Amino acid sequence: MIGSLLPPAARSVQSFTPRLDITLSPREEALIAGAVPKRRNEFTTVRACAHEALAALGLAPVPLLPDERGAPGWPPGIVGSMTHCAGYAAATVAHAHEIAALGIDAEPNCPLPEGMLEAITLPEERSALASLAALPASAAEPAWDRLLFSAKESVYKAWYPVTRRRLNFQEAFLEFAPDGTFTARVLVPAPPGLARMRGRWAADSSHVLTAVAVEQA
Repeated sequence: MIGSLLPPAARSVQSFTPRLDITLSPREEALIAGAVPKRRNEFTTVRACAHEALAALGLAPVPLLPDERGAPGWPPGIVGSMTHCAGYAAATVAHAHEIAALGIDAEPNCPLPEGMLEAITLPEERSALASLAALPASAAEPAWDRLLFSAKESVYKAWYPVTRRRLNFQEAFLEFAPDGTFTARVLVPAPPGLARMRGRWAADSSHVLTAVAVEQA
């Protein structure tokens, strides 16, 4: 699913089951020392996906260590993104000379907790979501509020490695189309290419997925 949302220059790997078939580096292992099995499985599975994605670019596995805000570090000249939620994990990578920024996110296909939508959206976004929710339902109908949350996460994951600055939920205005695309207009000063980002989304009965790829000019 995730690979279909990204340009050919990106390499993506996903998993619907735990992947414990890799050996973490000592530095990675230290990050989850004493972690509960659920956290260990998530951490290891998403890195197994990332290692395979890097291998598809011809690169050997390297420790993928988070920075102070949790963003994973990638080898020089590589951009990438990782995501995991219950029953799903994925990673995508690309050469930085082909793609400037990547962001992916997966969420369960169910409504957000009560009150959360108001905390992460602008009034215009909520109005647009209501219109989308009123459209005839399809077999892969997303929970639109959860899809919006996921898309904002993908936008942030593309934004942060380039700017090293936070982007609050209400500092980006998102618009969705039923054809599986969305646009994000950043409402704060932004570098070229990040002021307006385009993304794609997909949904099945279990998950919603979103992806943003900012291609080099």
